[in-house]
Amino acid sequence: MRESYIFEYQNENEFRKIERSVRKYNMLAYKKLTFDYYPSIKNGEFLGKLVSDKDGVKSYDLVLPTDDMFVKVHGEVVLHYSVYQDKKVILLTNITCDDNILEEGHRTELKAYKGVMISKDNPEKDMFKINLLNMLQK
Repeated sequence: MRESYIFEYQNENEFRKIERSVRKYNMLAYKKLTFDYYPSIKNGEFLGKLVSDKDGVKSYDLVLPTDDMFVKVHGEVVLHYSVYQDKKVILLTNITCDDNILEEGHRTELKAYKGVMISKDNPEKDMFKINLLNMLQK
Protein backbone atom coordinates (compact mmCIF):
# COMPACT_ATOMS: atom_id res chain seq x y z
CA MET A 1 0.00 0.00 0.00
CA ARG A 2 1.23 3.44 -0.91
CA GLU A 3 1.83 5.98 1.81
CA SER A 4 -0.67 8.80 1.45
CA TYR A 5 -0.11 12.50 1.91
CA ILE A 6 -1.66 14.61 4.67
CA PHE A 7 -3.39 17.96 4.27
CA GLU A 8 -2.26 21.07 6.08
CA TYR A 9 -3.51 24.61 5.63
CA GLN A 10 -1.77 27.92 5.20
CA ASN A 11 -4.70 29.58 7.02
CA GLU A 12 -7.30 26.96 7.91
CA ASN A 13 -10.03 29.36 9.06
CA GLU A 14 -9.95 31.42 5.86
CA PHE A 15 -9.70 28.30 3.68
CA ARG A 16 -12.70 26.69 5.38
CA LYS A 17 -14.74 29.91 4.96
CA ILE A 18 -14.10 29.92 1.22
CA GLU A 19 -14.74 26.16 1.02
CA ARG A 20 -18.15 26.63 2.70
CA SER A 21 -18.93 29.42 0.25
CA VAL A 22 -18.10 27.08 -2.65
CA ARG A 23 -20.36 24.43 -1.09
CA LYS A 24 -23.24 26.90 -0.79
CA TYR A 25 -23.02 28.65 -4.14
CA ASN A 26 -21.35 26.14 -6.45
CA MET A 27 -22.29 22.59 -5.49
CA LEU A 28 -20.78 20.99 -8.62
CA ALA A 29 -17.32 22.37 -7.81
CA TYR A 30 -17.65 21.34 -4.16
CA LYS A 31 -18.70 17.76 -4.96
CA LYS A 32 -15.83 17.25 -7.43
CA LEU A 33 -13.39 18.78 -4.95
CA THR A 34 -14.53 16.71 -1.98
CA PHE A 35 -15.23 13.34 -3.58
CA ASP A 36 -12.81 13.24 -6.54
CA TYR A 37 -9.96 15.72 -6.22
CA TYR A 38 -9.09 15.54 -2.50
CA PRO A 39 -8.79 11.71 -2.47
CA SER A 40 -6.72 11.73 -5.68
CA ILE A 41 -4.39 14.40 -4.36
CA LYS A 42 -3.99 12.56 -1.04
CA ASN A 43 -2.99 9.41 -2.94
CA GLY A 44 -0.21 11.25 -4.76
CA GLU A 45 -1.99 11.96 -8.05
CA PHE A 46 -1.39 15.70 -8.28
CA LEU A 47 -4.02 17.35 -10.43
CA GLY A 48 -4.00 20.71 -12.14
CA LYS A 49 -1.35 22.86 -13.72
CA LEU A 50 2.17 22.88 -12.25
CA VAL A 51 2.88 26.54 -11.48
CA SER A 52 6.29 26.34 -9.85
CA ASP A 53 8.90 23.84 -8.70
CA LYS A 54 11.34 25.35 -6.21
CA ASP A 55 13.52 23.54 -3.67
CA GLY A 56 11.44 20.36 -3.74
CA VAL A 57 8.15 22.22 -3.34
CA LYS A 58 5.73 21.95 -6.26
CA SER A 59 2.82 24.39 -6.51
CA TYR A 60 -0.31 23.54 -8.47
CA ASP A 61 -3.43 25.38 -9.64
CA LEU A 62 -6.48 23.17 -10.14
CA VAL A 63 -9.47 24.64 -11.98
CA LEU A 64 -12.71 23.34 -10.46
CA PRO A 65 -15.66 22.50 -12.75
CA THR A 66 -18.40 25.11 -12.70
CA ASP A 67 -21.35 26.24 -14.76
CA ASP A 68 -20.41 28.05 -18.01
CA MET A 69 -22.49 31.10 -17.09
CA PHE A 70 -20.76 31.35 -13.69
CA VAL A 71 -17.34 31.24 -15.38
CA LYS A 72 -18.32 33.96 -17.85
CA VAL A 73 -19.69 36.26 -15.14
CA HIS A 74 -17.35 35.63 -12.19
CA GLY A 75 -14.40 33.68 -13.61
CA GLU A 76 -13.01 30.25 -12.86
CA VAL A 77 -12.82 28.76 -9.37
CA VAL A 78 -9.23 27.64 -8.73
CA LEU A 79 -7.74 25.56 -5.90
CA HIS A 80 -4.14 26.52 -5.08
CA TYR A 81 -1.99 23.95 -3.28
CA SER A 82 1.67 23.06 -2.75
CA VAL A 83 3.25 19.63 -2.37
CA TYR A 84 6.18 18.92 -0.06
CA GLN A 85 7.16 15.47 -1.31
CA ASP A 86 9.93 14.84 1.21
CA LYS A 87 7.53 15.44 4.15
CA LYS A 88 4.48 13.86 2.45
CA VAL A 89 2.49 17.06 3.11
CA ILE A 90 0.06 18.92 0.90
CA LEU A 91 -0.40 22.57 1.86
CA LEU A 92 -3.85 23.79 0.81
CA THR A 93 -3.29 27.50 0.20
CA ASN A 94 -6.49 29.03 -1.12
CA ILE A 95 -9.55 28.76 -3.35
CA THR A 96 -9.92 31.80 -5.58
CA CYS A 97 -12.24 33.26 -8.16
CA ASP A 98 -11.46 36.16 -10.54
CA ASP A 99 -13.69 38.52 -8.63
CA ASN A 100 -13.99 37.98 -4.88
CA ILE A 101 -17.53 36.59 -5.04
CA LEU A 102 -16.65 33.62 -2.81
CA GLU A 103 -15.32 35.84 -0.03
CA GLU A 104 -18.33 38.12 -0.36
CA GLY A 105 -20.64 35.09 -0.34
CA HIS A 106 -19.26 34.09 3.03
CA ARG A 107 -19.81 37.54 4.56
CA THR A 108 -23.36 38.12 3.31
CA GLU A 109 -26.19 36.16 1.72
CA LEU A 110 -26.02 36.57 -2.06
CA LYS A 111 -29.00 36.68 -4.38
CA ALA A 112 -29.34 34.94 -7.70
CA TYR A 113 -30.40 36.45 -11.00
CA LYS A 114 -31.40 34.02 -13.76
CA GLY A 115 -29.67 31.19 -11.93
CA VAL A 116 -26.34 32.96 -11.34
CA MET A 117 -25.39 34.55 -8.03
CA ILE A 118 -24.81 38.28 -8.11
CA SER A 119 -22.60 40.46 -5.98
CA LYS A 120 -24.07 42.89 -3.48
CA ASP A 121 -21.28 45.36 -4.27
CA ASN A 122 -21.95 45.50 -8.04
CA PRO A 123 -25.33 43.89 -8.77
CA GLU A 124 -25.98 46.06 -11.85
CA LYS A 125 -22.69 45.02 -13.40
CA ASP A 126 -23.35 41.32 -12.83
CA MET A 127 -26.95 41.54 -14.10
CA PHE A 128 -25.70 43.40 -17.20
CA LYS A 129 -23.16 40.64 -17.90
CA ILE A 130 -25.81 37.94 -17.45
CA ASN A 131 -28.31 39.73 -19.73
CA LEU A 132 -25.63 40.36 -22.35
CA LEU A 133 -24.52 36.72 -22.33
CA ASN A 134 -28.14 35.54 -22.60
CA MET A 135 -28.73 37.87 -25.58
CA LEU A 136 -25.59 36.58 -27.30
CA GLN A 137 -26.69 32.96 -26.84
CA LYS A 138 -30.02 33.56 -28.65
